[in-house]
Amino acid sequence: MIEAHAPAPPGAPPSWRGPARLPVRPDTGRFLVLACVFVCAACGLVYELELVALASYLMGDSVTQASVVLSVMVFAMGIGSLAAKRLRRFAAAGFGALEASLALVGGCSAMALYAVFAWTGAWGGLWANGPRVLLVAFSLAIGLLIGAEVPLLMELIQRVRRQDAGGAVADLFAADYVGALVGGLAFPFLLLPFLGQLTSSLLTGAVNVVAGAALVLGLFRRDLTCRARCLLLVANITALGVLGSAAVLVDDFERAARQAVYGDDVRVAVQTGVQEIVLTGGDGGRPLDLYLDGRLRVGGREERRYHEALVHPAMNGPHARVLVLGGGDGLAAREALTHPGVRRVDVVDLDPGLVRLARTDPALSGLNGHAYSDPRVHVTAADAFQWLREASAATYDVVVADLPDPGITASTKLYSEEFYGLARRALAPGGRLVVHAGPVATRPRVFWTVEATLRAAGLRTAPYRVDGRATGFTAGPDRTADTARAPRDWGFVLAAADGRPPLRLDPHGRAPRTLTQAALTADARAAQSTRVAGARASTLVHPRY
Repeated sequence: MIEAHAPAPPGAPPSWRGPARLPVRPDTGRFLVLACVFVCAACGLVYELELVALASYLMGDSVTQASVVLSVMVFAMGIGSLAAKRLRRFAAAGFGALEASLALVGGCSAMALYAVFAWTGAWGGLWANGPRVLLVAFSLAIGLLIGAEVPLLMELIQRVRRQDAGGAVADLFAADYVGALVGGLAFPFLLLPFLGQLTSSLLTGAVNVVAGAALVLGLFRRDLTCRARCLLLVANITALGVLGSAAVLVDDFERAARQAVYGDDVRVAVQTGVQEIVLTGGDGGRPLDLYLDGRLRVGGREERRYHEALVHPAMNGPHARVLVLGGGDGLAAREALTHPGVRRVDVVDLDPGLVRLARTDPALSGLNGHAYSDPRVHVTAADAFQWLREASAATYDVVVADLPDPGITASTKLYSEEFYGLARRALAPGGRLVVHAGPVATRPRVFWTVEATLRAAGLRTAPYRVDGRATGFTAGPDRTADTARAPRDWGFVLAAADGRPPLRLDPHGRAPRTLTQAALTADARAAQSTRVAGARASTLVHPRY
């Protein structure tokens, strides 16, 4: 396939085949090779970040998914570098074939991973592990291909103009690292918010194809036979065709996959700058379900049990000023507003898109009783941790932490001793803090870790639980549709700084629909029966969930 070149001079390494016959000057050729290194490095890092982001969204626990992807990929890169030594004699042809393969595998990885999750993840059993197996397979394949790039590019840059090995390595790695920087910044700030995960991976694959084809078929075309040039041209056109066809069909694919995950009654699906929000039902008599990043946050059949149990025990006592951390859906605010004497409710939620939907969507705003139309409710779009750091001390009678389950990496800091210390500072004398602490029956150690963390922050606690959440979707760190692993209860911890708070309902407030004093007392006893001895507090630098 490769045309003959001048014989190697005495003492030259075995792979030396003489200078390439370039259509441009050597300095220009060297610049073009380094430009290709830059582009390929940017594409490679986008593939890595795309796998991490999608795996975290589909399977939860971003630390675990990032560790799996990056460790497998780095290992595979080493294997790929070793394997590429055999291709150095055919560096130009090998690099062209390599980039076409990498573009197809990396560009289509997101769609393949999403498809396996959507159409097999709900089956349970061995099929439930399909996305994890595919994640490792893609990490391995992409790592092998990325690792094989460096030896071939080193050979090509030396074919342009012979230089000492140290200088060539420095030039190559400088372009590689700068390209990785650009790719790493482009993914979260440009590709993901404007194109989404699927389209951005397909576009990255197309850029990868064009860069590889331009270098080999443009700069090193004289190193190839006519047959090799034709084969590479067909391979690159085919890769671009596959990626382009997938890009045209991506919207239809995403709708079909979303229906496979959430059911046929998906009514709203929006990607905010913070998360994906999906609303199902809410019309025609069907209950409204709200999913945040694929986890069920509000189940229309059960949400009142959750929100009444979360809010009402904390309202026994002074409650003129109420702070809701999280709760952008407005449902916790709805429950607080039912109590006489409430003068102000501050809602601090990270996602203004969720608040906007809770104001404007007819079903969701109807479910929250149009809480955001009440002049007593004030909303701030901010990170709860940072907001508490900047808030004035001792201002709220009740603080309601309506946050995602502990154990989800993004919310771990909101279940830390430092966070509860800030929340304690925001309590007025006699004030109470109530925390959603995850399911008790299926994750008792996590629940009691939350309770131990509150005590470590100087608060006295009263833990309790309520039955409910009969759904096939978990709300915890491990996103799965396996009904055998779905939690069946909610755990809460009521806390105060001035002594152990009494676990009673407000005698002057509206009686909850789903919660009675007798049930609350029994729920507290049920929670105590699951106590895990030796649970230790979770901190920012040592999370224990």
